[in-house]
Amino acid sequence: MTARVRLALPLLALPLLAAAACRGGNSTPVTRTDSVKAGVVSDTGAASDSITPRGPRGAAADRFPAPSRPVSDIVAPRWSSEEARDDAGEARQVLDLLQVKAGMHVADVGAGDGYYSVRVAERVRPGGTVWAEDIEADYLRLLQRRLRANPLPNVVLTLGEPHDPRLPRDTVDVALLIHMYHEIEQPFGLLYNLWPSLKPNARVGILDTTRPTNQHGTPPALLKCELEAMGYRQTAFHTTAPEEYLAVFAAPATEADLTAPARVAGRLEALGCDRIARRSAQERP
Repeated sequence: MTARVRLALPLLALPLLAAAACRGGNSTPVTRTDSVKAGVVSDTGAASDSITPRGPRGAAADRFPAPSRPVSDIVAPRWSSEEARDDAGEARQVLDLLQVKAGMHVADVGAGDGYYSVRVAERVRPGGTVWAEDIEADYLRLLQRRLRANPLPNVVLTLGEPHDPRLPRDTVDVALLIHMYHEIEQPFGLLYNLWPSLKPNARVGILDTTRPTNQHGTPPALLKCELEAMGYRQTAFHTTAPEEYLAVFAAPATEADLTAPARVAGRLEALGCDRIARRSAQERP
């Protein structure tokens, strides 16, 4: 496998931070079709001026325990140059492993300036949609300008919150979290609020490095533990480049399988996630 090319700065940051949407609350559900008709994309196929949430508000961040391990800062709208990533075949490899194909609806959580969003948009044609979500409106404006220059009518810009991507309910076949999980300040709220947007049998693909979370990575054992604590089940693990991996998770099948906010701390303790985080930090200072 060709080694992935990185920029000179070893810890150059990643696109962004994530979030989601919950089945609870008083908001009216928003469907994918309604969102597109509401003017998310213009008649010309260029992104409209509307950069807003596309789904109802989920559970509040303060209902979840804070992670006991460090969280990396968001410092850039992209991980590396697009040319280097394309030369290494990054997006092609990830999308092949996730079997992303025409007609699928994909959420790019933490889309940044759209490296994955535009490539997924081409792959899911015809009939597919890309929900390009970010909590940084300025990053989405960069993507918006890109889409005006090279229109892709199936890309929907979506403004999220740090713990809540505000995605429409029951619309997503695959959720991508690319080089950003370690930047999520409230990962348990994100995973809880992401669940309502996922269709039955949806998958979550998380691409990250094996570094500690304060060095723009997430040790694989820690990632598996935190996802499992929320009710997600790891179904595949792929080494994609030196010190980099793609972990694939199945979403909880029912709301009863999704860990409720009041039970998250107990699940994390029972699974030993804190011990895994401490051990990972000691193994790689």
